[in-house]
Amino acid sequence: MQFSVIIGRLLESFVLNCEIFIITLAFGLPLGLIIAFGSMSRFKPLSWLVKIFVWIIRGTPLMLQVIVVFYVPGLLWGWRSFGRLEAAIIAFIINYACYFSEIYRGGIESIPRGQYEAGQVLGMTKTQIFFKITLLQVIKRITPPMGNEVITLVKDTSLARIIANKEIIMMAQEYSAKGLIWPLFSTAIFFLVFVGVLTIILGRLERRLDFFR
Repeated sequence: MQFSVIIGRLLESFVLNCEIFIITLAFGLPLGLIIAFGSMSRFKPLSWLVKIFVWIIRGTPLMLQVIVVFYVPGLLWGWRSFGRLEAAIIAFIINYACYFSEIYRGGIESIPRGQYEAGQVLGMTKTQIFFKITLLQVIKRITPPMGNEVITLVKDTSLARIIANKEIIMMAQEYSAKGLIWPLFSTAIFFLVFVGVLTIILGRLERRLDFFR
């Protein structure tokens, strides 16, 4: 089989990895902030409920969560099963939103209490204090750990194959079964290039935020 044909098919499969990555970020980042606010809520039942949920999600493998989202609704409740790609995306969003929430929470709680009090002295509301004083400092502090999670997400997209989503590694394994091993190793190039581009973007973002010292 021609080299160009195989590379073309691997590239087509990598598009699925990219879709999972982009959609997970688009929904996981804002959902993570909502979960963070829930875990910091002064309403203790809500706070404990959210913390237990985050503990469960962070304490179990993402691969298992993908399987649960795909199979459990139909097996337990007789609901129509999600599509394979839908199930993978839902599991990824929930999983990464919980990880993002802990990063958000750590960033928000790291801001000195005196800054909140100074804002109140100036007559600012809690919303104004958050958006005008806290938020930009939080973004600066969470950018490195958030960047690590984003890069991990790129590699984790390969776990979507557990429910037969034909992402790039699953496609490469099909060629390996036919006696061609190089497509499997060549998938590393796709991930390395993608991660390299993200590393450059995240590095520039960190430099843009250097004025928050």
